[in-house]
Amino acid sequence: MLKEVSLIIFSVLWFQWCFGQFNDSVHHHFSFTSTGVFNKTKDQQSFVFNNGIGYEVNNKRIAYNTGASWIYGTQNKQLSNNDVSAAANVDYLKDIRKLYYWALINYDNSYSLKINYRFQSGVGVGFNAFKSPKFNFEISDGFVFETSDLTDPVIGKDVYQTVRNSLRIKYRWAYNSTFSLEGTNFYQPSVSDFRDYIFKLNNKLSVKLNKWLSLNAAMAYNRISRTNRENVILTYGITIENYY
Repeated sequence: MLKEVSLIIFSVLWFQWCFGQFNDSVHHHFSFTSTGVFNKTKDQQSFVFNNGIGYEVNNKRIAYNTGASWIYGTQNKQLSNNDVSAAANVDYLKDIRKLYYWALINYDNSYSLKINYRFQSGVGVGFNAFKSPKFNFEISDGFVFETSDLTDPVIGKDVYQTVRNSLRIKYRWAYNSTFSLEGTNFYQPSVSDFRDYIFKLNNKLSVKLNKWLSLNAAMAYNRISRTNRENVILTYGITIENYY
């Protein structure tokens, strides 16, 4: 785990250095999101918290994004979620051309999905199908190398490596600078066995109260066929952000 996290930190520093080599104006975006849900009845109690942090820096040619999230939950005082994810990706020529290039690295572990650790890195191409102030829609595809340590329901500990096709659909719709609906959704089958796949769906509805504060409702769905595990998380909360 230390090696994977160190690689992500190194990528942050490296891409920051790369941006220093360009004369184009650089824009920054920082965000912190905290959402959750709590339910209690006479004999039942559950809660889930989902906290995330993101940082984006871009100029005319390159956009670089980093993010991390932590989901924690219990059901009747028994642990149900303890899921950590960290990722970094770079897009090249995304704001100049419809066809652009991307690279990513990603690390996560998940109690609910039986992932002891999973590390992915890869490259590919993307296409800006629609791009306007009110509506953006893009689709990207490529290949990622994955090394994982899972808990298989039959054989137990499952350490393996594979190459996956990574299909991503990303969109954002905004209305009147107040309401927005956005999502990033992945389908990642193994190229050696299409029965081994990953679904990751993340979608969010936001209501902007002012330039730095929003209310939001978020839905996350994850499924891993190899462990035969899935989760659905619906939460409500706030997002604090700053552009500079």
